[in-house]
Amino acid sequence: MSTEDEHKYPDDRMPDKLIQELDDETHTKLNIEQLTRITAMVREYQGNVKSHLTQHQAKKSSWADRIADRIALFGGSWTFILLFALFLVSWMVLNLTRYAYDKPPFILLNLILSCISAFQAPVILMSQNRQANRDKQEAILDFAINYRAEQENMEMKELLERMDQRLERMERQISRQ
Repeated sequence: MSTEDEHKYPDDRMPDKLIQELDDETHTKLNIEQLTRITAMVREYQGNVKSHLTQHQAKKSSWADRIADRIALFGGSWTFILLFALFLVSWMVLNLTRYAYDKPPFILLNLILSCISAFQAPVILMSQNRQANRDKQEAILDFAINYRAEQENMEMKELLERMDQRLERMERQISRQ
């Protein structure tokens, strides 16, 4: 990284800049500069990379995003399915009695179901898109961790090979004497 880049991206803002770049660039390969930044970020946040990502995601998300996540969480649960089935059965049973206010074919119930679907589907999609972005960022961070670990393994392998060569030279010197 050049000195111009260091002034442009101070160390304390580098992870935020990288995460912003990953949000903006969806279909690009990682270049040397990005790999350098990722490596620096992994060194800085070694051990708590995912917790940093979670904190960043929480700071970045608005109250509407958090509500969408909660609605999607509840809308995709067995609790919702069971409660909604209970609601539907109750509606139908009540409207088959003499207290009926929505007689078969339950047009009001169909309107309610359509409205719920019209609002629930986009909310769930918003939540899934946010989760997909988070998964993408986690995958890149996992790659960075694996890349750094591979670099360290290669450095250790080189060191062991040099030590092995030195040992062989020493053994040859001893055998000559």
